[in-house]
This record gives sequence, structure tokens and C-alpha cells, in this order.
Amino acid sequence: MKQDHTISISSQAAAGNFIPLSLSTAALPEQRLPFTIRIVNDEQALQKAVGIRHAAYSRHLPELAQNLLRFEQADLAQDTIVLLAESKLDGSSLGTMRIQTNSFQSLGLEQSVTLPDWLQGCSLAEATRLGVISSQIGKIVKTLLFKAYFLYCVEHGIDWMVITARSPLDRQYDALLFQDVFGGAEFIPMLHVGNLPHRVMAFEVATARERWAAAGHPLFGLMFEMQHPDLILEQPPNVLADQFELRDSQAGEREAPLK
Repeated sequence: MKQDHTISISSQAAAGNFIPLSLSTAALPEQRLPFTIRIVNDEQALQKAVGIRHAAYSRHLPELAQNLLRFEQADLAQDTIVLLAESKLDGSSLGTMRIQTNSFQSLGLEQSVTLPDWLQGCSLAEATRLGVISSQIGKIVKTLLFKAYFLYCVEHGIDWMVITARSPLDRQYDALLFQDVFGGAEFIPMLHVGNLPHRVMAFEVATARERWAAAGHPLFGLMFEMQHPDLILEQPPNVLADQFELRDSQAGEREAPLK
């Protein structure tokens, strides 16, 4: 049976008709999706995210993908979440993204660059390890993962969303109105993404609505005039790292030699 996964996206940006991000979205119309996006909170979900991550990187960066066969320690960090998109139809994995804030430690990209003064002292969130399935629904999942990233930043008082993008994917972030952190669309080798050249780009959260409205952005309606209850971003207790620590501890006890 063929299912219709088409999602209509309306753009009704109207200057002067802004709703502050802090206000309730209860009056906005709802749009249901054929998938959910949640924050990973157990080992099974993390393994599903790792699987779709590895498959996505294998299509374009097979050498780097060989290092992504299992979870990374960064997935378990205190200031990090992993998002997982899953099909409502069969529970299959459709996409994933990792988001790290600088609440407790420097961002991954700061292994390779020193951020300029205008980002120093700001609350930042870096998205990495983005991967979606290679199909039409994968394109929609990618867009909604970006919305989930944005909403997470709004909820947690993040000043700037920061990403690194290789060519030609950097054009997608140009289209989303990200700006270059280092002028001139400079590509810089990034240690945390296989030392491949990437542009470092940033997106100011507080001015997003105004900037997208002024640009007549085609995704304005999706981002600001529609509720998506299937984006489930309540942060679970920080139990993911604890699960792995408990498992490793139990394994260590089983392997310990008898005295």
C-alpha cells in the first residue's frame, strides 16, 4: 500500500504581524507528520541514530563513515542531545542530528578555530552528525530536524546556532540565512569532522523571525505559523551516559579475575 507522505508548506509571512517567540503557540494550527522527532534517551534509540548516521555518511564520505559504526563519546556528553526521526508506519529510522551547547565545555568546532569576539561569551549550540535517508521523505525530515534544532535553541535560551558545512551542503545553510563566522566563505579543515574543509556558519536565534519575514522565506509558515506536535523535545533525565556507565561497570565486574 502506497502512503501519501506529502506535507503542504505555506508561507504567510507578514511584516508587522510577528508573534514573539516567548508567547504561547496554542492558537497556531497543527500539522501532523508521518514521523516523530525525539531526544534519544536509551541505548536502543542511540543505536538507531548511529545506524542512520553511518548510512548517510557512507553515501558521501565513506572513509569518515568507517569511524561512525558505533556511538561516539560526544553523544553521551552532559551538554549534548541526539535527535532521532522515526517513521510512524513501521518505526524505521529516518534521520538524526546531534546538538551540543557550550554550557559545560567548548564546542567541537573550537578544536579547529578560535571564534571571533562577537561570539565570545554567547550561548551557542552546534549541530553535527546530521544524516537522513536518501528519499523524498528524507528531505522533509531534514527540514523538520532543523526546526527541532531551532526550537531547542529557543527553549534553552541559545543566542547563536553554529554549524560547519562542507561544499556543496553549505549552500543549504546560505538559503536558511546562516552567515559566515569568518568572512569570505572560507573553508577550514575541521578536526571533529575528519579534518575536511568546512565553512563555519552562524544563525542568530532572537532575530530569526524578523529576518525570515523580511526575506519572504518559503519556510516561514512552517517554522513560525504551524505547530508540529510530533516534534517531541522534552528533555529526558540525563540517563543515557548513566546507562552505558552501568553496563560497562557490570561488564567489568563479570570480567574481573577471582581472588
